[in-house]
Amino acid sequence: MSIVKNEAKYKNGLLKAIREQLEHRAFWLYLLCDEAKKKGLEPKDFAPAAIKRCGLSQGENLVKKGKTDNLKGLRKTLFTKPAQLVFEMKILESTDDKLSIDFHYCPLVKAWQKAGCSDEEIAELCDIAMCGDHGIGECYGSILELPKCIAKGDDVCSLRYSKKK
Repeated sequence: MSIVKNEAKYKNGLLKAIREQLEHRAFWLYLLCDEAKKKGLEPKDFAPAAIKRCGLSQGENLVKKGKTDNLKGLRKTLFTKPAQLVFEMKILESTDDKLSIDFHYCPLVKAWQKAGCSDEEIAELCDIAMCGDHGIGECYGSILELPKCIAKGDDVCSLRYSKKK
């Protein structure tokens, strides 16, 4: 029996459509990693670097868009009201130097669940996907900690960005 619990509380048609787009991207990641394994490659040897590059690119664009590299700017440009609805986020703290958010639902995890991934595979895919968030944080001069993670059986994903000292 799976330890991963991930059910959306809000289920209107628009949220469902947006979540399906995110699920589709997560399914790509799963299939790429699965094919790599079939060819004798370990996803951990290449996928984290590729996903971090994506996060760095996205982070650079977000910094330009928000015209700031403080973490309030990150909240305003990435963790918008629509994103908060899709991921059922709760912003716990938002200052120039700290951003704490709890995600109560993850469409990526849902995609991996639908694909029949084991708990171990879901956790590994999540670690890879989170490399993008680490890259975004780097562009804001911050580090990201993830003390809780839906993909690892927790009730929320706790993203904790803090400025490097």
